[in-house]
Amino acid sequence: MTIKAVTYAIYTLGCKLNFSESSAIMQYFDNMNFKKRTFSEKADIYLINTCSVTANANKKSRNAISRATKNNPDAIIIATGCYAQLNPDEIKNKFKVDYIIGINNKNEIKKITKKIEKQKRVQTFHTPYKKMNSFFPSFNIGNRTRAFLKIQDGCDYFCSYCVVPYARGKSRNQSIEETIKQVDIIASENIKEIVITGVNIGDFGKSTGESFYELLQELCKTDKIKRFRLGSIEPNLLDDKIIRLIANNPKLMPHFHIPLQSGSDNMLKIMKRKYDTALVKHKIELINKLIPHAFIGIDVIAGVNGETEEYFEESVMFLKSINISSIHVFTYSERENTKALENTPKPSPTIKRNRANILKQISEIKHHNFLKKHLKHKTKVLFESYNKNGKITGFSENYIQIETEYKKQLINKIVDIEIADFINSKKMLGKTI
Repeated sequence: MTIKAVTYAIYTLGCKLNFSESSAIMQYFDNMNFKKRTFSEKADIYLINTCSVTANANKKSRNAISRATKNNPDAIIIATGCYAQLNPDEIKNKFKVDYIIGINNKNEIKKITKKIEKQKRVQTFHTPYKKMNSFFPSFNIGNRTRAFLKIQDGCDYFCSYCVVPYARGKSRNQSIEETIKQVDIIASENIKEIVITGVNIGDFGKSTGESFYELLQELCKTDKIKRFRLGSIEPNLLDDKIIRLIANNPKLMPHFHIPLQSGSDNMLKIMKRKYDTALVKHKIELINKLIPHAFIGIDVIAGVNGETEEYFEESVMFLKSINISSIHVFTYSERENTKALENTPKPSPTIKRNRANILKQISEIKHHNFLKKHLKHKTKVLFESYNKNGKITGFSENYIQIETEYKKQLINKIVDIEIADFINSKKMLGKTI
């Protein structure tokens, strides 16, 4: 039965990469003159862009698919994203969906929505991870001031705890030339800042014979975007010359997000990471030397299979010893088909929770000290469009969230601000200069 699809709703889980890809799909639907609805409303098409980074992400993905089928049993239901890539048969057997679309097959969405019809049985578009070779370009403009630009997809690392390479496939990207074209499109929307995203952005260029450093050099040449901010970059791919480029170019924000995952060399080997703590310490010391005001955020996973009490203590000692701004703490979740399933000991949920809490306490102290160091300092803040209780917020170059009195003329402007005081543990009060 063919239906005239006039309304749609999209539900996105997971990383900024997923939100970027959902935004590209949303733009296509808008160009088709489909009308957007919230996910809780009745719509003709529901698209769920799923995540599978943890067991909880799987659960949320299943719940979202279930909600869509209840909202309108006659709707076209499309499941895509990492959970759909890794578990197509589970979705097919448990839910009344029409289309299951893998990571490498998102271009199929354009084909099926040109003449979309309710399916008598589910259609699956799925490419095994070893054969993934296409790149789905996308960006997401969330608050009309910053955009998240996908420059790279996939990962070749196969860390022992991680399912992402099986979901996203091998590392691949479009060329620098094509990436710059995306930047120009974003710039036409009067966007001031672009956040560079991907699964493993430092690996950019592997499929085109280029490099991430060369991309950054080209981005620095554009006069259309004022600020570029790096997403997460692996320590071994954060080349010293990249740090120096950021130190010497005001277009590149002094903000680093480094997935350390553990401060124990023994655990890094078990995790099959491609560096040791000595390399990470060198990178952090170089950043602090060349860019003393830089924000350095670290990812750490608590309670990965194989993490003994001794290894955890090694990690804690290392984290306390380095000059960083914040720790993003993850609690380990076992993933199917990963090598970490074979590792012992397997920390109990209580132990994992306790270790995560210890790491969060370290993070709170380090982040407070980082913010305190910037009291009375002058900085440049890009203000966003929200008016909340007469206040407007934005982010400084080094990723401090600043709040000041709401003025409409501040929206999407980069403004000189003096950091006056704490508002809470995450936000600072700013005064315009």
